[in-house]
Amino acid sequence: MKHLQNTKAAVETPVTGEVITLPPVQVRRRAPAFARQMNDFLQQLIPAVLGLGLLVLCWQLAAINSKGFPTPLSTLESARTLFADPFYRDGPNDMGIGWNVLASLQRVAVGFGLAALVGIPLGFLIGRFVFFSRMFTPLVALLRPVSPLAWLPIGLLLFQKAEPASSWTIFICSIWPMVINTAEGVRRIPEDYLNVARVLQLSEWTVMRRILFPAVLPAVLTGVRLSIGIAWLVIVAAEMLTGGLGIGFWIWNEWNNLNVENILIAIVIIGVVGLLLEQGLMLIARRFSWQDK
Repeated sequence: MKHLQNTKAAVETPVTGEVITLPPVQVRRRAPAFARQMNDFLQQLIPAVLGLGLLVLCWQLAAINSKGFPTPLSTLESARTLFADPFYRDGPNDMGIGWNVLASLQRVAVGFGLAALVGIPLGFLIGRFVFFSRMFTPLVALLRPVSPLAWLPIGLLLFQKAEPASSWTIFICSIWPMVINTAEGVRRIPEDYLNVARVLQLSEWTVMRRILFPAVLPAVLTGVRLSIGIAWLVIVAAEMLTGGLGIGFWIWNEWNNLNVENILIAIVIIGVVGLLLEQGLMLIARRFSWQDK
């Protein structure tokens, strides 16, 4: 009975304790999607604008300290005149800058296309078969470091014309990245894929079409992207030596006329076209790359 009374008294006794007041929680609002996109855009735009501003500043300083070097403003005025009619025709040796760029792109397309038709299959053979690897690897290692312009006299001797010689120079210089990257991509294919093909007794053509090509496609596109940069680089130098219609010859002709503003404009055009070619191939490479999926 006494135990029950003690228990009842303990229950009826109020329990006292310290009340802790927590500070209000600040809920961080999520920024709208448009604000986030604008923030990301500005983070990329501002450094690029600063870089261009630094380039223009150095250009202006060089123009001030060098006699005859054009200023950015005078070059801009020349660009307005030049792009007012980029596709004019005033005889076979006097055409607008647009026709010269198109002529150079045509030569690049011919040489680069032939290099792809030869280099990609050759890379598959080198990577797939040991015999072809031992046969062609020393040749690739020997010829790849040769300067592009060293091949131009060989092309002039073989074809006796400037037009095929330029495409030949692009072909021989842009083929190596495609051969090397394709062969290396074939060598890196997991052996399990090929073991499954042997178990299923697939033909070599089926193995090439269903296993090798899909797995090697990202490496092939990487070689293509590197090759297009080399091709566009080589064509400018080759056209300076062979003459005719093209951006390289146009630069050399403007130098003979002491028109430095147009030379600077051509340099910008060459950079923009090369950037567009490379970025386009990079988009294609990302589209077919299984590593990014």
